[in-house]
Amino acid sequence: MEQLVEEYGPRWEPGPYERGTDGPLVVLAGVDTSPTGMRAAAYAAGLARRQRARLVVVYVVSPTVWSGLAAAAAVDVQQETFAEEIRQLREELACRAEELSVPVRFVVRRGETFPELRQAALDENADLVVVGASEQGGHRLVGSIGNRLVRTATWPVVVVP
Repeated sequence: MEQLVEEYGPRWEPGPYERGTDGPLVVLAGVDTSPTGMRAAAYAAGLARRQRARLVVVYVVSPTVWSGLAAAAAVDVQQETFAEEIRQLREELACRAEELSVPVRFVVRRGETFPELRQAALDENADLVVVGASEQGGHRLVGSIGNRLVRTATWPVVVVP
């Protein structure tokens, strides 16, 4: 599993915490560059600032099933799209982390979105997970990432519209 991890903003130091009594200490936001993904990041950043928590932003590079069957040129275009989204997120996070004085950890993972977000939350010891609502109509039938996280998670999940 490939990962890219970057830190922005002030240095985060863990403090005393007891789950369920002091509020979240680590807020994890699963993001992409969709409008709901960006709203989820903004909501999570505001929450982390108000709670004096660390913000972990996770972007999952999730190639489609068809990318394995596509021609090399199509795969290259998809990789360039991922690289551009990562660049946009990196720039926005670096700017906002300083502006809000929130420690931000940016993690890029590769794989299927749901299991990667779930594992990132476990790896980062997240107290709260924030994701954007799905904008795809078919997810009402088969379930969105947010829906799957809500059903299987052991931590609170906020789905931002």
